[in-house]
Amino acid sequence: MLLISLEQWRALVGVVDAGSYALAAEALGKSQSSVSYAVAQIEERTGVQIFRIQGRKAVLTAEGKAVYLRARYLLSETNRLEKAAAQMALGHEAELRLAADIMFPPAILIEAIQRHAANRLTVRVEVFETVVSGFSGLLEDGKVDLAIAPEVPDGFLGEPIMRVSFLPVAAPTHPLHKLDQVTLHDLRDHHHLIIRDSGERRADQGAWHVSQNRIVFSQTSTSIEAARRGLGFSWFAETLIEEDLKTGALKELPMAERARRSVELFLVFRDAVGASPGVRALAEALRSAVRSRSSVSSEYCRTC
Repeated sequence: MLLISLEQWRALVGVVDAGSYALAAEALGKSQSSVSYAVAQIEERTGVQIFRIQGRKAVLTAEGKAVYLRARYLLSETNRLEKAAAQMALGHEAELRLAADIMFPPAILIEAIQRHAANRLTVRVEVFETVVSGFSGLLEDGKVDLAIAPEVPDGFLGEPIMRVSFLPVAAPTHPLHKLDQVTLHDLRDHHHLIIRDSGERRADQGAWHVSQNRIVFSQTSTSIEAARRGLGFSWFAETLIEEDLKTGALKELPMAERARRSVELFLVFRDAVGASPGVRALAEALRSAVRSRSSVSSEYCRTC
């Protein structure tokens, strides 16, 4: 059984915030006597003196200030709980789960999550960063609500969300840059930096493997760092190496054939028909973030 009700805590916080019992009563829509009684009940039931008289004014004691701060926190959490429950009643889940292929630009992903969280008091989004087929098992097992993936698997519905361009690059000091023109045959004599497929049923990446001298990593950031240090060459998403290209840490290879590549990414729903408002809101945030970034890129290109 609660010794002190939320209404009594509201009265205490109201008195401190308003600066007087009279103003607190007016703000709370209560009589001054009821507000005064509520504070007196808190003091009696906790054994803590909340206020002391200083001249003609009641001021917080040190203990009273500590109680007041905890009361404010309690009321704030109560308010958050009520709003979160209301959102869940409308179909906004307590947690949303998204599988995002590492080809999807992190800046756009973060912007989308910021957009989604902006109008929600409580939000939990769990992001699974996947490689190639890694998203498939997560969707099939119901472990994610949405996926940004390089294909739409059988039995699911998806829509194109963006196209990612890949450039063949290596460090400026890499031997391949000494050639006037690089062919696929030239690549076979050097280390190809590969990102490991995170799926249990790994897809065939034969078209992307151009050398038997492979060094396989689990993280894109590690592979890019290896390329910067001259360990090998690779095709990286242009959005991930923009800064490296500007600074000269990486340089596009002068390829004679099959140089630039591109991949279409899709937004795939686990349950497109029965998707909740929360899932749909996250999907729209992803679309909006992509459109926003695309319009900025287009404007930049017009001024180049």
